[in-house]
Amino acid sequence: MTVEEKIQKLTRDQYSKNLEDRISKIPIENYRNFSIVAHVDHGKSTLSDRLLELTGVIQPGSKAQVLDTLDVEISRQITVKSHVASMIYKHSNGEDYLLHLVDTPGHVDFRAEVSRSYASCGGALLLVDASQGVQAQTVANFYLAYSMGLKLIPIINKIDLDSADIPRSVEQVESTFELDPKTCIPVSAKTGLNVDRILPAVIERIPAPVGDENKQLKALLVDSWHDPYVGVVMLVHIVDGKVKKGMKILSAHSNKAYDVKEVGIMHPERTPMDLIKAGQVAYIIPGMKNPKEALVGDTFFQLGKSEGLKPLPGFEEPKPMVFVGAFPADGKDFNAMDDQMQKLVLNDRSVSLEKETSNALGLGWRLGFLGSLHASVFKERLEDEYGAKIILTAPTVPYKIVYRNGKEKIVTNPDDFPMNKVVNDVDYYMEPYVEAIMTLPNEYVGTVMTLCLNNRGESKDVEYLNTGQVLLKYEIPMAQLVEDFFGKLKGCTKGYASLDYEESGYRKSDIVKMELCVNGEPQDALTTITHKSQAQAKGKDYVSRFKKYLRYQLFEVAIQARVNNKVIARETIKAKRKDVTQKLHAADISRYKKLLERQKEGKKQMKATGKVSIGNEAYQAFLRRDD
Repeated sequence: MTVEEKIQKLTRDQYSKNLEDRISKIPIENYRNFSIVAHVDHGKSTLSDRLLELTGVIQPGSKAQVLDTLDVEISRQITVKSHVASMIYKHSNGEDYLLHLVDTPGHVDFRAEVSRSYASCGGALLLVDASQGVQAQTVANFYLAYSMGLKLIPIINKIDLDSADIPRSVEQVESTFELDPKTCIPVSAKTGLNVDRILPAVIERIPAPVGDENKQLKALLVDSWHDPYVGVVMLVHIVDGKVKKGMKILSAHSNKAYDVKEVGIMHPERTPMDLIKAGQVAYIIPGMKNPKEALVGDTFFQLGKSEGLKPLPGFEEPKPMVFVGAFPADGKDFNAMDDQMQKLVLNDRSVSLEKETSNALGLGWRLGFLGSLHASVFKERLEDEYGAKIILTAPTVPYKIVYRNGKEKIVTNPDDFPMNKVVNDVDYYMEPYVEAIMTLPNEYVGTVMTLCLNNRGESKDVEYLNTGQVLLKYEIPMAQLVEDFFGKLKGCTKGYASLDYEESGYRKSDIVKMELCVNGEPQDALTTITHKSQAQAKGKDYVSRFKKYLRYQLFEVAIQARVNNKVIARETIKAKRKDVTQKLHAADISRYKKLLERQKEGKKQMKATGKVSIGNEAYQAFLRRDD
């Protein structure tokens, strides 16, 4: 270690020591845990930066969007994983306050992250864009925060824009959320205007966490990630008790014990402390080797002192709702990509991963995601962070099969779906539905209603907002939603619509398995589940599109879409023909006919015995549309 590095280390250690001394003097009554509720791109990450600057955690003008650490978060301008930053704020009354800002994802695919993060908070800033007003995600996340008892402070952001309409936004906050318009704080997170009014409001209006550091330890696991140097890092909300280095802790759900190697706060990077205590949202390094043991929502107790203690509510295994087959673009890359895939799953326990084999695409994986954005983000992270090229099959959702004997089975791979109800003793099928909330300008209502009906949607509610916007609620099959419903919605509203949704359970449905066959051979990578009413149209689309990517053969090739062994659509690729009569004299008609007849017989024999070789590039080109 150089002299300069030693000086830097001493400076860091001294800073940590001073910070710890200051935090140790702050009572739990002066703690505030809060998050920011907002629609995507309403300025949540920018506002977080301003608050961190205001409390001296980061220097003004330093790296933007500090809490967005993943490449995909920065490139897409969205928050994918929960992050926490601890801040010390000196109030005008002269007292220090310890504030924990829990930055949560806004998109519905990461709703499990949001609800666990909210559970560690006493309140939230409800962020509304002054130019756009209330949007779908604002509404959905508001209801989630409100249902969890969070105290909400409305913030009208982007007041510096020419298109900002503050009175209209304030009125909308009052009519949509029934919040007192006098409590609204108009700010510009970009310029910092009025941001200094937010933290005093947080201290005055958001309650302190309820906890006792002298009680037995109870800690809720909010999130976890894998660090290549120290293993698993757990982000926890200490409800009661305290945790220090060397303590042994016990998982309530796996019943496994761990030795605590390090504890500390996020400031915004990991900053080690001697101990963390009740009321804090902090990190623990438990010496855990396998990230699958970090069950998010789990409760941790002190080993040997957990008798009579009940786990905290909030533990729920993540349920993947969108499944895709994933295959390397080049089959030789499977082993290298398998390592990369396993590493990426370490940081996202909500992804389910199983190896599978396709006759068409070779070795690959069956991946389960929380939603289609989650799948897209995972693919982008794989390509960005590891340079991997990957083919994803069309997304599918979990279907429920109910047998006549009352047994139920969930099927996530279309290839495993039974072809015939009677033969397989099936009573009926069920598919998952979602309640979709959409906000859009008034003039597009008719177009969007038609789009929802075409996607088997059922209208639940229509609300006309005072901003010229309309809030629509529809129940839509999830299978329709993952088939680029959001892209179609954006397309038919010129990009002005916003969408959020939540699961609303399974419903009985008339669904069928559709196979795409080439010369009678089913192509497992292109098998799909569809509603009976849409099978014909989908079959025609599939066969006409796949035809474009197949090469001509010396024999006729039939491309068919098949449901219950019945062909519902067909395209034919004519055989390549050689002119066998070109050397004949025009008058030699009998020889002419004989040669053509022999060619015809040869083509028939080829068709009976020949096999169509379909290159990987044909599947890639066909599936690319569904990325």
